[in-house]
Amino acid sequence: MAKHWIGAAVILSLAMAACGEQMAGGRVEAAPASASGAGPLSYGDDPLQAVDFWPARTAKGRTPLIIFVHGGGWRAGDKGNATGAAKIAHYPALGYAFASVNYRLSPAATVEQQAQDVAAAIAFLRGRAADLGVDPARIVLMGHSAGAHLVALVGADPRYLAAHGMKLDAVRGVIALDGAGYDVARQLDLAGPVLKRTYQQAFGADPARHKALSPTFQAGAPNAPSFLILHVDRADGRQQSQELAAALRKAGTPVALHALAGKGMRGHLQINRLMGDPDYPGTPIVDAWLARRF
Repeated sequence: MAKHWIGAAVILSLAMAACGEQMAGGRVEAAPASASGAGPLSYGDDPLQAVDFWPARTAKGRTPLIIFVHGGGWRAGDKGNATGAAKIAHYPALGYAFASVNYRLSPAATVEQQAQDVAAAIAFLRGRAADLGVDPARIVLMGHSAGAHLVALVGADPRYLAAHGMKLDAVRGVIALDGAGYDVARQLDLAGPVLKRTYQQAFGADPARHKALSPTFQAGAPNAPSFLILHVDRADGRQQSQELAAALRKAGTPVALHALAGKGMRGHLQINRLMGDPDYPGTPIVDAWLARRF
């Protein structure tokens, strides 16, 4: 029993490390500067309602924009240490602007408020499109772990974008990197005791709320125009990714689903840390999908 609890604690620690600690050398990325060089751009009154922005380095006219949402169990993580250094080098080099979003964290904020923060950040960046040199008609959402849940929810439930005057086609598509909260009730049933407490803190005990916050149950049409769902070799992420893809396809939404090498929580961290590295197998998959969407 002691070994079980120690293992669960290690898993949760690694899950929180998905908020950004770099496995190579144990370093943590420094907070990046915004496009103006004056720090993060604010999309709301709370200090966590902020976004960092990198313009495309090969810009010709207004460029596409990738908006990234970090993980961390809905209660941890930060755009300064959870984005992954490879992304902020790779995507601007391809001619895409890149933004990384902070959002208010649990328990001070609800998951509903976090999804609203993601939608508010999209609205803010679209509203600043001319100043930032981006094309508001070519935006893709990307998220990892809890961030994958949030971008999938915003891309499947029209209420969040509608609250900011947008429809689901305000984004060209959604990229979900190894999420496991797409069906909240199933995850609560299957999670170990430590991870279960993370879900209980974020989602509470109300079955109706679980369903409302589950992208798989919000995937009936309409949805964002296209989804790319990637997962590594861990049972919950694999199963939940497959079920979300099936629900989206049933609604007529185009979905690409890919399994990547990497086991357990180490693989879960690597898919985020290494995405954008040309040697990582997921990078060309995402690049090809983005080229089609943009």
